[in-house]
Parts: sequence; C-alpha cells; structure tokens
Amino acid sequence: MKKTLSILILILVINIPTFAASFFQGGVSEEGYGNSSRIVDRHTGEGVGGAKITLPKQRYSTLSDSNGYFELDTHIDGTTIMSVQKDNYKPFSVTINEQANSAPIVVGIEKSNTSGMVLDSNMYHLGDNNFSDLSANAGEFRMASIGPFYSKNFQLKNIKLNKPIFLVIGSIIGIDTNLARSIGQNHITNAFASPPEVYFNGNLISQIQINGDGQRIRIPNQLIKKNQANEVTIKTGRNLMQTAYVDYDDIEFMNLFFENW
Repeated sequence: MKKTLSILILILVINIPTFAASFFQGGVSEEGYGNSSRIVDRHTGEGVGGAKITLPKQRYSTLSDSNGYFELDTHIDGTTIMSVQKDNYKPFSVTINEQANSAPIVVGIEKSNTSGMVLDSNMYHLGDNNFSDLSANAGEFRMASIGPFYSKNFQLKNIKLNKPIFLVIGSIIGIDTNLARSIGQNHITNAFASPPEVYFNGNLISQIQINGDGQRIRIPNQLIKKNQANEVTIKTGRNLMQTAYVDYDDIEFMNLFFENW
C-alpha cells in the first residue's frame, strides 16, 4: 500500500518538544535569511558549514556554506524527506513539501555525544512495491523495497542503564493505519493497514500509528545487553481488509539512532 499526505512541520511539532530558540530539536522554523535556508547548531545558534543536505527522492544533495546557508535548487512536488548530515552531529531528517522552496527554513542540529549512538543513517523502503495512488506519500518512493522488515545487529557501548534509553526514528512516511487516515495522512476510503512494529531483541516495544519526524521509542532497560550483540527490527504493517493474500504496507524511514539521557 502507499500514500499521500501533507503532514509537514505540523507532525514535527507534535512529536518534538520546542526549545527557547526559534527552531526545534531536530526541527525546523520558517525564519531564514533572504532566499537562503540555514543549518545551525541547536545549542549555540551558530551556522554549521559543510553540512550535507539531501533529498533522497530527487537524488539531490548540496552543502551548506561556511555560515550554514544553503538553497534547495530543485523542484519539490509533494511531501518528501530531507536529510542533514554533518560529522560530529546527530543525523537529522524532516518531512517537507513544496513550501520549502517558497520560504527559507532554519534547521537546528545537535552534536553527538557519548550518551548517544547512530545506528543507521540510510533510507529504507519496506513493503511489496504494490500500493494505491491514494495511500500516504504515493509517488514519493523511488527505491525498491528490501522486503517487509528491516533488521540490524549492533552493540550498545557506554550506555547508562540508570537513565532512559530511546530509539529515535528520524523520519517515517507511507503509513496507512486507520489513525493516519483519520488525520488526513492518506485518502484510502475502504482499507487501512496494521501499524509498523518495532522489536528490540525479539520483543515488541512499539507500534507506529502515524507518519512523522523524530519519533522516540523508550527501550525497556531489562532488554538491553550491554557490550553484547543487540538487534533492532522494524516490520511494516499489512492491509487488514485484504484476506486473499498478504498485502504489505509500503513505508520508508530514515535515520535511526539511540539517545541515553
């Protein structure tokens, strides 16, 4: 299944706490300089030069200048994911649309630290490459599906088990659940899908009901194997109205990392 949605900064604001500055953690404001958007350090507000800004759908990328300014010199049609990567900073992604070309935006990124770890900064497509034009983000997907699930093994080092540990999904689109439909994230009238599921070491820890950015999932401390192999698995949902065969929901996600506050 697939999707058309226009969640944008709205979902971003719902899922991410605001801060005193004019931008959000892993977030976006509409304040820019002239016709240029900007990448800034979330804590200092200073421009971050040499950050790589990517629109995977368009296969487009550019770099911020020495003061953090950049321009998206490409056509944006519909909702898409924008990724920002910079050495020594947490990977960041946000869902944007064509309005990003008409008004500058400011993106606040946060430095990496010993209490966090990047798991994967790539984009992945889960599902069966079979989706409706009415489903969320229809027309946005460019890469082929890797199948109905994603799984990765890793070690969590320097983790403080006396503090909360979160798995953060930078951006996720294409979800066709009943809840996503009810808030206008897709336009399918006769079907909906079960939510994507997130597993940690084989244990279900979350179901993702809506599309959005910066979704944090608390990991129960008792499931964590410190300095041993751990595993994260994300499984896409299924069309609950289709019983003749398994019809997987097509979704895409990008940027997985851990935070340990």
